[in-house]
Amino acid sequence: MKENYSGKEKYPHLFSPLRIGNIKMKNRIICAPTSPSMIDLNGHFTPEMIAYLEEKAKGGASVVTYGEAIPHSATGKSHNKQLQLDAFGVRQGMTECARAIHNAGSYANIQLSHGGMYGGLASVGGDVDTCQVAYGPSDMTMPAGEVKEMPRELIFEIIESYGKAAKLCKETGFDMVQVHAAHGWLFSQFLSPVWNQRTDEFGGSLENRARFFTMVVDKVREAVGKDFPIEARISGDDLTDKGLGLEDCIKVAKMIDDKVDLINVSCGNHEDPDMFCRTHPSAFYKRGVNVYLAAAIKKEVKTPVACVGSLNDPAQMEEIIATGQADAVELGRASLADPYLPNKALCGQADDITPCLRCYECFGATGELEMVKCAVNPIMGQQLADKTQDKKAKHKKKVLVAGGGPAGMEAAITLAQRGHNVTLMEKQEKLGGNLHPAGAAYFKEDILKLIKVLENRTKAAGVNILLNKEVTPEVVKEFDPDALVVAIGSEELVPPIKGIDKENVIMAIDAELHPEKLGKKVVIMGGGLVGAEGAVGFEHEGKECTIIEMKSTIAEEVNSFYRGGLMPEVERSAKCLVNTKVIEITDDGVICQNKKEKFLVAADSVVCALGFKSPYTKVDNLADLVDESYIIGDCNKVGKIYEAISGAYYTALRI
Repeated sequence: MKENYSGKEKYPHLFSPLRIGNIKMKNRIICAPTSPSMIDLNGHFTPEMIAYLEEKAKGGASVVTYGEAIPHSATGKSHNKQLQLDAFGVRQGMTECARAIHNAGSYANIQLSHGGMYGGLASVGGDVDTCQVAYGPSDMTMPAGEVKEMPRELIFEIIESYGKAAKLCKETGFDMVQVHAAHGWLFSQFLSPVWNQRTDEFGGSLENRARFFTMVVDKVREAVGKDFPIEARISGDDLTDKGLGLEDCIKVAKMIDDKVDLINVSCGNHEDPDMFCRTHPSAFYKRGVNVYLAAAIKKEVKTPVACVGSLNDPAQMEEIIATGQADAVELGRASLADPYLPNKALCGQADDITPCLRCYECFGATGELEMVKCAVNPIMGQQLADKTQDKKAKHKKKVLVAGGGPAGMEAAITLAQRGHNVTLMEKQEKLGGNLHPAGAAYFKEDILKLIKVLENRTKAAGVNILLNKEVTPEVVKEFDPDALVVAIGSEELVPPIKGIDKENVIMAIDAELHPEKLGKKVVIMGGGLVGAEGAVGFEHEGKECTIIEMKSTIAEEVNSFYRGGLMPEVERSAKCLVNTKVIEITDDGVICQNKKEKFLVAADSVVCALGFKSPYTKVDNLADLVDESYIIGDCNKVGKIYEAISGAYYTALRI
């Protein structure tokens, strides 16, 4: 029986083959280079890292790329834990990785990278065990320390190391290599007219500044042979006054046009906080924001061109290929949120693709936990354990899930898929819970897409859904479940502030869902994530916002990567008063107190965004009625989408 490949008709260009050297890609989808920290202290692949890459291959991408493998670890190791291609014993893990990707149906690609000066400076990815000296194109002083000019003999040593590394990759079974010359790393530093002040053959003109890069590409070609595919990642625009603009990036692309088989066009600088959220676009940018750079370079070169830019929608990918903007699309975070995106698109199931929320949980985990995780994919980073997980329930049970937010839906889906008889009761008229206010702002549409995906999966799994039905102790007794999952969410905190009950006060959830209730001047009490994002959304609706926060920092609890994109928007959207307390709400606004004085902030509306609390009394009154009960989501502990979905999934696997 033939498979249903209806996606080939809907996305004919996306699912057309593409020949790159001696490989024939089955579609135009490449899993972009990613390098979560699941590398051991010897610089080798771990089984967890291999399983992570293997799942992407299972998902149907034509090529799966491991990112930032270091050919010269004595000078180029920019992160605490990176694959070191010159480490003793590295071959075994590389061979196992290439085999796993092949066995799952994809070609294996590997990115060759060097941190340049960030090999010896603290960087976004590395704060310990960096190299002894920070070598860059020229002597200079950076905020993180002193940079020494890279000696010519070291340049030639590194060129040789790239050849050895590429040969190693080919010998261990990889089908492609990518030379990384973007994002502010080594070759990007040499290309910079600001950082590169050399007077030898590697400095001065653009041709000279590009010489290191082009010599490395030539050495890699010499090492792998004529038909072995080489990909180059370059910038289309560094978007900073230290780097290259589009015109010069086109010239660089032309320099390698007859040397490589694929040109991957990115932009920005990984180490520049202002650029990080453009290199890896935040939710404040449109999907595909960087594709125009690939399109501009494609017009000027013969070599196939791949684009990046937080692409998530197969229809948009199809349009990019069909209109000649690029020959292939590379997916980073989208392939973490849903590694099976290519297969779902191919089989006509695009509506079931889990959307990436661009929340940077993945980046945050790489630094904080030395592994990877995803807000919407509970298996991400735990693929190795998942491979041996018995998903079918040993005993079919009658399960009642109380609450239809993200935790309740994820639990119900997983329980039903495992074979249980599941009923989900939700007191509101629709599923989604607090995802609805969380997704209300103009830049949070992916959360609304997540609601739809989870709702559709809940129905498809055969869950009995009862809306407008609150789970009370009486309902539990009458239903008499074998197991009860309590997922009733959290309640907004209402502080004992004088005037909190006035008509000009509106709770954050109500304000997010109904910004039309707000007057022109809005004071937001609370500068956590809810208050900060609320201000951005309300300003978009034409409001004048002021945030009052007792702490010294707005959105303090947010991971640094998301915060980097959020805070410029907050500062543009609202006046932020930190180290300030609201002591009374009046008809005219709020009376505040800081260390110096007491003062009035005028407001037509006051939004209370002071956090949430778990309703433990309600939870206990339900859970205590059933011998087998489980508490998940915000009613267990107030948290983020990650905690809700991951906790729900793994709880459901235990029932």
